[in-house]
Amino acid sequence: MDERRRRGLDMMRQVYGWDVGDSPDAFFGVTVDHLFGDVWTRPGLSMRDRRLLLVGVLAGQGLNDVLDIQIPAALANGELSPDELREIAIFLTHYVGWPLGSRLNVQIEKLIAEHDRG
Repeated sequence: MDERRRRGLDMMRQVYGWDVGDSPDAFFGVTVDHLFGDVWTRPGLSMRDRRLLLVGVLAGQGLNDVLDIQIPAALANGELSPDELREIAIFLTHYVGWPLGSRLNVQIEKLIAEHDRG
């Protein structure tokens, strides 16, 4: 395994919060090597900064299935607190629209409750 792939797999573990095994699949390889091995590891933004940006983009596009991965990982990694996530929902609602923001708020509350039970 080359250094780029190792770096990408390590970053995927940090981002998602679970072990990700390698795969010979070409799409998986591009994702690991480029997105996680090159983009997520660039200097200039913290993991928290990247997570905030990603949550905003996902909320704006209504990609709640991916938020179901990102929000618990942010909680587990200590990057965002429950109060910060609640504030994010209030803030983003005014930019993404009330229906998407309302859905995000409900989702955040559900994921916080699951995290607290966990």
